[in-house]
Amino acid sequence: MNAIQKAQSAYGTTRETIRTPKSIEFEAFARISHSLKSAEEKGKKGFNSLVQALDTNRKLWTILAADVAEEKNPLPQELKARIFYLAEFTNLHTRKVLKREASAQVLIEINMSIMRGLKAGAANQ
Repeated sequence: MNAIQKAQSAYGTTRETIRTPKSIEFEAFARISHSLKSAEEKGKKGFNSLVQALDTNRKLWTILAADVAEEKNPLPQELKARIFYLAEFTNLHTRKVLKREASAQVLIEINMSIMRGLKAGAANQ
């Protein structure tokens, strides 16, 4: 590395991504959805990965349910109720997937819907 490159590296502009709560939520849903989809595509060989992804997904939805249950949560009551319902559904459906009675596809679709909503909400701000 020559002197010019060192100077550019030391004094060059730095770009830091601005992370909003919505972008953080979006990223969490994206990572978990990818893990679910990847594990699901592996079939029986991916069951251990699927179990881990399902656990992470369930934890995320538990956090969301707890958040919307808070009185201080500013979301509209109807939206909070829908999120809470989805958390309950996710919990129940996860059990079916773990028992190999159902596919994780519906959980992926729910997460993708939430991601679309987060993206649309961010675009409107």
